[in-house]
Amino acid sequence: MSDPITLDINGIMRTLPHRYPFLLVDRVLECVRGESIRALKNVTFNEPFFTGHFPSRPLMPGVIIIEALAQVAGLLAFLSANEVPDDNTRFYFVGIDKARFRRPVEPGDQLILQARFERSFKGIWRLATMAEVAGEEVAHALIMIAPDLKGGNDAPVLGDVP
Repeated sequence: MSDPITLDINGIMRTLPHRYPFLLVDRVLECVRGESIRALKNVTFNEPFFTGHFPSRPLMPGVIIIEALAQVAGLLAFLSANEVPDDNTRFYFVGIDKARFRRPVEPGDQLILQARFERSFKGIWRLATMAEVAGEEVAHALIMIAPDLKGGNDAPVLGDVP
């Protein structure tokens, strides 16, 4: 087992290809390569989706919460494979199961995003993910990710996860 690592926004931007306004992870609080990750998203009123969702009561859209969970899953995959994204190396969000939403997320909330490897099958990783605010679950889903196979031999190889 490796020692847990943390990343600030600069480390996240070196590891994920996403950029504003679609980079949805502010800090990696703890990551154990090949096992799990905990990260933080500060939800502010300045998020572009709040102007239309909803003007009378701003709520973070569920699909954006799922995207944030997928980005955390991608961070764990890149860090576990010891890869940096480039034109030939990407992980794609390829599936979602059992997504559930428990309560709304509002401006001012700190969203804690978690992902844990469950299994690997034919190069596709399945991760159990959960988002919480103040210790209360707001959403969870099983997320599947896979490497970009068009990258040829440069694409990361995803082996079995313990």
